[in-house]
Amino acid sequence: MLSGDAYDLEPDADLDAMRFAGLDLSGRDASRARILECEVDDCDLDGTVLDGARVLDTSWTAVRAGALRAPSSTWRDATLTDLRVGAFTAFASTWTRVTVTGGKIDYLDLRESTVEELRLEGVTLGDLDLSHARVKRLVVVDCDVRRLDTTQARLTDCDLRGARLRVLEGVGGLGGAKVTRDQLLDLAPLLAAHVGLVVDD
Repeated sequence: MLSGDAYDLEPDADLDAMRFAGLDLSGRDASRARILECEVDDCDLDGTVLDGARVLDTSWTAVRAGALRAPSSTWRDATLTDLRVGAFTAFASTWTRVTVTGGKIDYLDLRESTVEELRLEGVTLGDLDLSHARVKRLVVVDCDVRRLDTTQARLTDCDLRGARLRVLEGVGGLGGAKVTRDQLLDLAPLLAAHVGLVVDD
């Protein structure tokens, strides 16, 4: 595996089997880049732009960023471990067979995205925005989720039992998700309001 540097990240770059370790990659523009079988370890990606990039068979470990842009990007067979990211903006993207483990993401924006086989495990999430997204086989294990938005989402075979939810928006988009009995009790007022039930004590 070749060692990469910041100058390798540029628009339309073709990166194959490269390792980026301990680098300041902040502010780099890698729009439409193809990133295949690469490793990104202990790097600063604050302000890095990955608009339209293709991130394939790639692992990220201990990546830090206040803001990371990746709208309309493609992520396939990727592992993201112990990330510390403020806003991860990836709306209108495609995520297939992606695993996110540990770390903290204040805002994961997957609005209008197509997601299939996404596993979130041991992650602290501020906001998880799945509004208008098509999500199939999402599994959440031992995650704190301050706010989940499923407004007009289409969920299929999604397991949310491992999510400690605080705020839920778009309850009507939860169809197709699996929750625990305790979660259902917490959701009862929202479900009642959604269908127009009047609860009279």
